[in-house]
Amino acid sequence: MTATNSQASTEKSAEALSLRTPLPRDGAALHRLVENCPPLDPNSLYCNLLQCSHFADTAVAAECNGELVGFISGFIPPNKPDTLFVWQVAVDASMRGRGLGGKMLNELIERSGAHYMETTVTPDNAASWGMFRSFARSRDAECKDCGPLFERDEHFDGKHDSEHLARLGPFRKSE
Repeated sequence: MTATNSQASTEKSAEALSLRTPLPRDGAALHRLVENCPPLDPNSLYCNLLQCSHFADTAVAAECNGELVGFISGFIPPNKPDTLFVWQVAVDASMRGRGLGGKMLNELIERSGAHYMETTVTPDNAASWGMFRSFARSRDAECKDCGPLFERDEHFDGKHDSEHLARLGPFRKSE
């Protein structure tokens, strides 16, 4: 990291961070954010627009100094109305290691009122497993690896690692 990047990162962290419900105008910024967050799978810009409009109630945008620096997309599965499924967590490189992912997860659980959270994570994604386990501990809840939900060969035609289902909870409203 250069001195300029370090200074910019320090300045960004000193700015007020806001968490809010996404708006359709966030779609293009979300598309760029995900592109800059490997190993996340990029979606079409249209999909990102839908995440910011049709799924906005179960998503959160993190903004710092007018810039989108974090985003979580999710939804409530129709057959599990007490569960928030987290589809994707994106955090700008300048904001990683500051607990932003956990803050956004907390915002979504509080806003949705869900008692459980589910997501899928590849077995080797230590950063994601760490974030979800840390979040569960902070809420006095469990984070269970339920095993493969989607298999590399059966579901991904050998083109993507298997995704394990993680189930977190139960959660109670913060006081």
